Amino acid sequence: MGFVFVTSPCIGCGRLFSYNPMRVPSVRIDNDRKPICAICVARANPEREKNGLPPILVLPGAYEACDESDMIWG
Repeated sequence: MGFVFVTSPCIGCGRLFSYNPMRVPSVRIDNDRKPICAICVARANPEREKNGLPPILVLPGAYEACDESDMIWG
């Protein structure tokens, strides 16, 4: 049994951060998912709501490691 987390740059600020690859919020750019950090989500959501867009939802555990059994391999 093991745990999985991914580290990569945030699409918003470029800062490296770790996250659960199955739960992290992301933005689609050129049909590719780009992860967004919690700080950028907190900054973006008030602007999104002001512009009539739904907030970016952060699932529980999005910025924590996940159990390897939760991963979809293949």
